[in-house]
Amino acid sequence: MGKYAIGLDNGGTVSKAALFDMQGHEIAVVSKQTPLITPHPGYNERNMEELWQYNCECVREVLQKSGVPPKEVVGIAVCGHGKGLYLWGKDGRPACNGIVSTDNRAWKYTDKWRRDGTAEALYPQLCQQLIPCQQAALLAWMKEHDRKTYNNIKWVFSVKDYIRFRLTDKAYCEATDISGSGLMDVRNACFDPGILKALGIGEIYDKLAPLCYSHQQCGTVTPEAARMTGLLEGTLVAGGMFDIDACAIAMAVTSPEQLCTITGTWSINEFISDVPITGTKIAMNSLYAMPGYYLLEECSATSAGNLEWYMKNCMENERVPQGMNLYDHINEMVNSVDPALCDVYYLPFLYGSNAHPLAKASFVGLTTYHTKAHVLRAIFEGVVFSHKTHIERLLSARKAPKAIRMAGGAVNSPVWVQLFADVLGYPIETVAGVKELGALGCAMAAAVAAGVYKDYTEAADAMVHVNPPVLPNPDKNKIYEEKFKKYTAVSNALDMIWNKFAI
Repeated sequence: MGKYAIGLDNGGTVSKAALFDMQGHEIAVVSKQTPLITPHPGYNERNMEELWQYNCECVREVLQKSGVPPKEVVGIAVCGHGKGLYLWGKDGRPACNGIVSTDNRAWKYTDKWRRDGTAEALYPQLCQQLIPCQQAALLAWMKEHDRKTYNNIKWVFSVKDYIRFRLTDKAYCEATDISGSGLMDVRNACFDPGILKALGIGEIYDKLAPLCYSHQQCGTVTPEAARMTGLLEGTLVAGGMFDIDACAIAMAVTSPEQLCTITGTWSINEFISDVPITGTKIAMNSLYAMPGYYLLEECSATSAGNLEWYMKNCMENERVPQGMNLYDHINEMVNSVDPALCDVYYLPFLYGSNAHPLAKASFVGLTTYHTKAHVLRAIFEGVVFSHKTHIERLLSARKAPKAIRMAGGAVNSPVWVQLFADVLGYPIETVAGVKELGALGCAMAAAVAAGVYKDYTEAADAMVHVNPPVLPNPDKNKIYEEKFKKYTAVSNALDMIWNKFAI
């Protein structure tokens, strides 16, 4: 009898289930688009009951697609986007729509905490900046603007803790997610009622479920969940983790010397340390999936999701040459433009910003000379420049890595991977044979929880396989150094106008 594990990955727009064997081979994948609800500008929500149904369908279909008997599944774990807010009500139902990590409604609260000194006073415990999409700010917004929902809260969840709760009927706050929420004393790995009181949400302390860790068993599949998913009742459910931890685990990031970057809706850039690193340019410390380590993170919603938006809205009727798909066509167009001759700049701020909190996506430098190919190159470059902004902050507090490991949607484009190498000036490594790295990280958590492997290092040795590196072109690196200076100047120059766009 074989052994398999399922990883469930809930991003901001898609839910996926992937089934892996114990050598890390991706046997089957099923994904479902999860519709966003945008009742106001800057709001991004989704129906929590509908989201649970999609997860069940993904698991059921991945079992059918793979042909693996449910009795051979040793466990399942869930990862998902960090931040955001998923509330379970005292009435045994979702308390409201789930709030996704690209939501910006609570920006005034983090701005207030920065101005009145609250953020600075809490920083030694939080070890991170407070940002609008964290649970802390969203709960403060909820308390002021939707008191009925606020008073009905039984449990405060991240997205993956909510899905795991529906699988097991047991409530936990898993450490990697909740340590990035603004609600936790990260340095001491505990909840502190004083932090919540300082944020004006002291009553939330009793709504925070017990802590668990990613590789721990956190219940088993209930009879109801078994009926809906096709899993066997009693199947082990591991804690799971924040999706950026899951991708890092799936890239075998197991030592502080490594650095990785993840390209999705969010630009995620990170490394691990055995101590929190504070008082630097680095915005976020959280608890890593490997016990004893902290995750140093620089992130913003400024990555490959910008291309998906452009494709959906500007390339729906694109004529694609025979024998190509749309992505191949885009790669060819981007490659057709000499970077030294393309002086168009794109700020990839559709979903968020790593500059001014109200900054919007913008093209600068367009003329009648420019074509769709120039626009696409500007998008590709702008996304990488945004990653570079974060990576330079990380490198201000550590030694340079030998290479950077890369995951996310952009790794499917050889042109974009080469662009990352050329702009960043480091070899880029990717993982072989697996597209769903977040789900692989979850499968590794389930394998450790089930006792197949003793820890993540042993699981990574068996389940992660790395491709040869893509090397940077020194001549192009020089070109991009100059272009990055212009990109930064454009971003800085626009900072003075964004308050006029206040929601």
